[in-house]
Amino acid sequence: MTSDLQAPASRDGNAAMRVASGIRDAIAHGDLAPGSRLRQEEIAERFGASRVPVREALKSLEAEGLVTLVPNAGAWVSRLTLAECEEVYQTRERLEPLLLAHSAPHLSEADLDRLEELAAAMSSTDDVGEFVRVDREFHMLSYSRAETLMLGDLVERLWNLTQPYRRAYTVLADADTRRIMHDEHHLMVVALREGDVEGAARTIEGHIRRTRRLLSRHPEVFTTSG
Repeated sequence: MTSDLQAPASRDGNAAMRVASGIRDAIAHGDLAPGSRLRQEEIAERFGASRVPVREALKSLEAEGLVTLVPNAGAWVSRLTLAECEEVYQTRERLEPLLLAHSAPHLSEADLDRLEELAAAMSSTDDVGEFVRVDREFHMLSYSRAETLMLGDLVERLWNLTQPYRRAYTVLADADTRRIMHDEHHLMVVALREGDVEGAARTIEGHIRRTRRLLSRHPEVFTTSG
């Protein structure tokens, strides 16, 4: 457990949910890398929780695919193989344009203004952690107005699974790739403002495919120990 994983200030509320949220955020932000060992006693101490909610939190995160539990051995942050990551990204390529199509007609002017601000913020930062955080906010906001039974939750779970590898992609991307990435964010905003849902959907599909293809050229990302 890294020192960057901070305990919530308050012990109020559901302890298992607090612990799960904290671990989930640490994975998303890169504080816990794929393959990292999760020791129950350290987690309990960090969050001021007993072992019972910690076990419940880990089981919840296992159901999300973020944690791997091995009987009589312990818990680890899940890691994907290259083939698994490609499968997840291929699934995202097909699902996220559909989710965006559900959401786009219901995005408000305030939503579009915020998307434009986020696109500009990504273009102006060289900090990987900040970029990854803002990038997630950008895409989750673009999907946030969709009224779907399960598609939104499924896409968020797939994002959680690939978030550590999204960080790796950002580090690996050269200047040209970063320029294209920023251009695509701005193109999405323009298309959404113009009501061009098909154009926005095509952009996000290519955006995801580009990430998948770059990661496929770096298998070492999937073998480095956490």
